Amino acid sequence: MRNSALSSHHQIIINLLSCFIFLQAGIIHVESKVPAVIVFGASMVDAGNNNPLPTISKCNFSPYGRDLEGGKATGRFSNGRIVTDFISQAFGNKPLVPAYLDSSYGIEDFATGVTFASGGTGFDNKTADVSSAIPLWKEVEYFKDYKIRLATLLGKKAAIKTIKEAVYIISLGTNDFLINYFGLPDRSLHFTLKEYENFLTGIANNFIVELYRLGARKISLGGLPPLGCLPIKRTLVAGHACNEEFNTAAKSFDMKLKSLAAKLSGELQGSKVVFSDIYHIVMDVIQKPSLYGFENVKNGCCGSGRFEVSYLCHRWNPLTCKDASKYAFWDAVHPSEKLHFIIANNMMKTSLTEFV
Repeated sequence: MRNSALSSHHQIIINLLSCFIFLQAGIIHVESKVPAVIVFGASMVDAGNNNPLPTISKCNFSPYGRDLEGGKATGRFSNGRIVTDFISQAFGNKPLVPAYLDSSYGIEDFATGVTFASGGTGFDNKTADVSSAIPLWKEVEYFKDYKIRLATLLGKKAAIKTIKEAVYIISLGTNDFLINYFGLPDRSLHFTLKEYENFLTGIANNFIVELYRLGARKISLGGLPPLGCLPIKRTLVAGHACNEEFNTAAKSFDMKLKSLAAKLSGELQGSKVVFSDIYHIVMDVIQKPSLYGFENVKNGCCGSGRFEVSYLCHRWNPLTCKDASKYAFWDAVHPSEKLHFIIANNMMKTSLTEFV
């Protein structure tokens, strides 16, 4: 029985790694009516919108991007591609979703996918203020501008069709808790944790209703990862164990987002609003790293992997690992390219099947 179980585990690893290699090569994709992948959110799905901004939340320098083709640091908080890049390619579109504020791209590039995400932002405007990031309402304004430019490129009728059939990926909330509620006194003095969760959920509700009004119909509302298991939080706990207070908060907020997605999917006629669970796939990787081919899930690859992120993760740090594929995290907060792929692959097999 034990040998059979080990054999099964080895086969899972082989299948997963093979799938990773194939998707990297652009072989695996699904046939679907998805003309574009349109992204809103924070650093996990930012592909360089923060590059021109006066913010400390930047990564347009090495070793970020070292495993991308050409080794270029694009502004992705990763050693390589990110979750939305993999999702775009899995839907049969391009392998890199460009940042809207990246001047090296034009509307022709954005027509099949674009990200408005900004590292350091959140649902809460005060969260964006802390990092001088793009607030969520401004991401919506960029989307409105994008619609006008798209209509000029494709014509009004074709643009409306693209907007309607595109898949919208939303990835927000981590910074609202890590940076804002637990990191600064203002929100925690005025809200209990449950009240703050409800406050954010209300913003999420209004945001999705606005996207629907602007033409969006296929919407994925992403949940939080296990916040207490991020390397930057494990550093503060004896034995580098996960911080259960943060994990409990993430699970509680996820339940509210899941309920919100179901409610809106029923209320917004002709729409599909799905909840994309990030927490459980990341936790499974953390609890069973060898099953996924990881050797380290406690530290990031960059530097000591305990606290380095953004400018603290730099090319001159001699401690940075040589092979990021052995690490679940790239820096102290963000997934490695390989974990980004695992998350994307899980989403494609679960919540995003609604849009295939």
